[in-house]
Amino acid sequence: MGFYGRKDLEQRLEDLTGKRVSSFVTCRGRRRIGKSTLIEHFAHKIGARFIKIEGVKPRSGLGNEDELRTFAEQLAEQTDAEPTAPANWLFAFKRLDREIDDNVRTVVLLDEVSWLGHYDKTFSGTLKIAWDNMFKKHDRLIFVVCGSVSTWIRDNIIDNKAFYGRRSLDLIVKELPLSECVKFWGDAATRIPTREIFDVLAVTGGVPKYLEEINPALSAAENLRRMCFHPKSPLREDFDEMFTDVITKQPSFTAKVLRTLVDGPCSLTEIADKLGVAKSGNITDSIVQLTESGLLSVDAGKNPVTGASIREQRYRINDNYARFYLKCIEPVKDTIDSGAFVFSDLNALKGWHSIMGLAFENLVVNHVRDLLVPLHLENALVTSAAPYVKKGSRKTGVSGCQVDLLIQTAESFCLVEIKRKARIGLEIIDEMKKKVETFPAVKGKAVRTALVYDGDLEPVVPAQGYFDAIVSFDRLLGM
Repeated sequence: MGFYGRKDLEQRLEDLTGKRVSSFVTCRGRRRIGKSTLIEHFAHKIGARFIKIEGVKPRSGLGNEDELRTFAEQLAEQTDAEPTAPANWLFAFKRLDREIDDNVRTVVLLDEVSWLGHYDKTFSGTLKIAWDNMFKKHDRLIFVVCGSVSTWIRDNIIDNKAFYGRRSLDLIVKELPLSECVKFWGDAATRIPTREIFDVLAVTGGVPKYLEEINPALSAAENLRRMCFHPKSPLREDFDEMFTDVITKQPSFTAKVLRTLVDGPCSLTEIADKLGVAKSGNITDSIVQLTESGLLSVDAGKNPVTGASIREQRYRINDNYARFYLKCIEPVKDTIDSGAFVFSDLNALKGWHSIMGLAFENLVVNHVRDLLVPLHLENALVTSAAPYVKKGSRKTGVSGCQVDLLIQTAESFCLVEIKRKARIGLEIIDEMKKKVETFPAVKGKAVRTALVYDGDLEPVVPAQGYFDAIVSFDRLLGM
């Protein structure tokens, strides 16, 4: 399987090779997003020696001595180090330090670092001591700590004052661009309808590990049946494992917070109302965990009138797989596990059309950078790009306004309508006109309109000339 779509991150890593001193790198991102693969690919690309140590997933019956023993065994397999367990983490890091050759460019990866440090509260402090007194003295070393529990990396390294001034780079690995996702279909991508590709992407998003499961010879329905709806199939199993791996605090309550957002974005107040609880630090803590884990996004755009941050932020499940699992897989998981779940086609799945509409919006919003060129904004200074909601008021008679995606620049507002529908006609123009009428006017700023669509667009729509830009999903896929 090829390695796709990480050119920008690779370049940031390659820039470190021009330094004359060592580099300390943090790497964060959603589980299955390809963090460790990126680091290993980079090491091989520059011809560096690569040493990878991965933590053992914590579970009942394990302890710090198990992590230390596994650390020693992995190091011994890749070097001449002894395989016996060191007494503590300082001794473990000393053993690793002895295996680093100053004459050879070396990349060291501590993968799932939160697991390594799970049983020892002094782990991050010991790592800081080891960096200051050993690792940073190797001027050809790139030292990477990586993990799916991004909150641990943030709490123990990024926001830890002991590490201030020591990090050279913080990599956040996100989903692949849409045009890179298509490559997982190979040559078959040019022979199948775009909608088939979308149906799969609506479930997998741009997560490389999920995309690797695609069989290009099969239809979207067969791929999803095999990936999601068979007992022990990868996407039937992965959610619970992912959630328990990355949500380490109040997991039951945090799962409830996530479920309040399955049918669309909500504010903090709306989440609290759905849960029947008061707004509290518990909800905020859960949102932080979900956001750091890559499951949630904050739609924190700018107020178009004042230019200040939106006062009431809205939270959105930005992970297509997580929403699909909660909406379509979890309710029938017992039937799936019994081997009795069957469906004739994708349209037969409960809630399929509504979940696909939300999934399409999500894909477009998540990949807003891919939109800038077709919207003629590639050279503009974008100050904000997020869904926009203005609440109406019966008392004042002010009309509300909801825009799927509002892209703001210093000179203009671009209102983007995102629509997935079998057939799209003139009604789409009427919908956008109503949004423009209720959108707040700002003196000196132009208001432009755009349509991003998937479906059969009636020729009369572009012929009307109302939209300043019309972008098909095919174009976003680079097809």
